[in-house]
Amino acid sequence: MTRETTDILIAGAGIAGLTAAACFGQAGYRVTLAAPAPPRRDKTQGDQRSTAFLDPAIALFSEAGLWARLAPHAQPLQELHITDTTGWPPRTRDSRAFRSDAPGTPPLAQNLMNWRIADVLLNALESLPNVALHWGAGFASMVTREREALVRLTDDSSLRARLVIGADGRDSAVRETAGITAEISRFGQKALAFSVTHPEPHRDISTEVYNQGGPFTLIPLPDEDGTPTSAVVWMNPGPEALRLQALDAEAFSAEATTRSAGLLGPLTLASPRAVFPIITLRSRALTAQRTALIAEAAHVIPPIGAQGLNTSLNDLAALLKSATPDALGSRQHLDRYENSRARDVAARVAAIGFYNRLTRSGLPPLQSLRLSGLKAVADLPPLRRAVMKAGMGG
Repeated sequence: MTRETTDILIAGAGIAGLTAAACFGQAGYRVTLAAPAPPRRDKTQGDQRSTAFLDPAIALFSEAGLWARLAPHAQPLQELHITDTTGWPPRTRDSRAFRSDAPGTPPLAQNLMNWRIADVLLNALESLPNVALHWGAGFASMVTREREALVRLTDDSSLRARLVIGADGRDSAVRETAGITAEISRFGQKALAFSVTHPEPHRDISTEVYNQGGPFTLIPLPDEDGTPTSAVVWMNPGPEALRLQALDAEAFSAEATTRSAGLLGPLTLASPRAVFPIITLRSRALTAQRTALIAEAAHVIPPIGAQGLNTSLNDLAALLKSATPDALGSRQHLDRYENSRARDVAARVAAIGFYNRLTRSGLPPLQSLRLSGLKAVADLPPLRRAVMKAGMGG
């Protein structure tokens, strides 16, 4: 049987998979990206979540020549506010602001809608002659050898690759085929992702509002026809999230306004609503023979503190940095990647999972602990600096 030959086979066309294809393609490798379908790349049908790009992610995109294409669509985030509320309707108990103390420093992050990121990445990939986009076929199976992997796709096509990158999500077929197991924790929560308009300007401030069920996070977006606009991620117990999803736009907007404690005035739904489950997942290994896992194939983190996709892009940066043309996919390459990422991934999955359990609770003792923790992190300079450094990708 004749098999196509490539340097890298990437399974999965989420943002991490698309970015991996663009970065390795720009680096000169022959790349094949395979997925059942291309991602939606328009406002009405695309991914309604947003991503706050931290400095390491911006550096990765800049080195690949991609950030200049994204920057015109980005909204800078100058500050992060944590607002603790109690009761219903929620009333604010305390609030703390996190910002860089150094004058003239860049924004904490740059926020972009995920559908826009996908559009920019697809446009870039379609112009790279050494990147093949294989739509209509997912990863089916593989046999690995010391020098290559023999991969079969779901359309029965097959190819040889020096490295297989699993970027195929939390139910990763690459991870399963490689014999790598994963630890999973379920919280009984779902998150709603959508956009809203509001009368009060967001002032480039991202705000996480805590009450119970998980945070309600307002993330600034560019104005919509002159009207202030924000992306929202709203975490709730699963049944409550589904109830909210079923409401008409007017009733949903009213409930979102209440949950936001009215911080930006009345909220008006301005996009479709997407709902997705909240879990933590950590792969017990990041590599196997001729195989590397990145992004949600390797770890899933609740959408708190902009850690999810930024952690995924840190995976890609490490995998790319540790690669050389001669050693691509070798045990030495994969060991360097595993050693550079395993501890950070384990720490972030554990920390964000614990934080989510604490902040979702409606029990008064845990809410008091949450408030005490907020004050400690915000008011003790050494702790504040350490948390901000970790949160910014350090």
